[in-house]
Amino acid sequence: MAAKAKVSALTELLARDKEDVAAHAARNKKVLASLLHALSGDNRSQRVAAARALHALAIKNPAVLKAYGAELADALERPEAQTRWEILGTLEKVVAADARVADKAIGPATTALHDAESGVVRLAAFRLLAAYGATTVRRSERVWPLIDEAIRVYHGDAEFPAMLIGVIRLVSGEASDEVKLAAAERMLFDAEHTKGLTGQRARRIVACAPKKGRRKKKA
Repeated sequence: MAAKAKVSALTELLARDKEDVAAHAARNKKVLASLLHALSGDNRSQRVAAARALHALAIKNPAVLKAYGAELADALERPEAQTRWEILGTLEKVVAADARVADKAIGPATTALHDAESGVVRLAAFRLLAAYGATTVRRSERVWPLIDEAIRVYHGDAEFPAMLIGVIRLVSGEASDEVKLAAAERMLFDAEHTKGLTGQRARRIVACAPKKGRRKKKA
């Protein structure tokens, strides 16, 4: 009976508006625990609903989720695309509060970066990796090869201009000078020859390259 009551309570919780659920989870650790538990459950619709609520929570109260990196990383192994992209988005928001939350998620995020079926998943993974890399020199150098490859592979895709927002975040943050120079070199052609959002964002990336490095290159 107790187990059935818990299932019923979870079903009722997840049927509510995601913003309402997120607000409750921010105040109540038992509600938050229920959401995290649902991520690993057998019910696909409950996993998606829990992921949506956690993403909404991360947008408004990212610090609440700092201690749950392992649970969030595990959720990236779920088969449905929406759970994965919602949790990737969740991690991206929490990185701003504590980047260590994503340490265990880099492996599955790398897998998601090459998701063959969902451009939304690929974009969410890219943005998470860029946000993580923007926090320290070491992290920027860890993720840059992944980001560089994705820039080459997905250039021209519908999600590509949005991916460049992640690159701007990376090079505007604590990335190493080497990463900033490599990003500028990668985007130089688009900065000089491409119009629209891609060209505009490429020029912002190039502008973030250290001036000393740019002078050396011209010489």
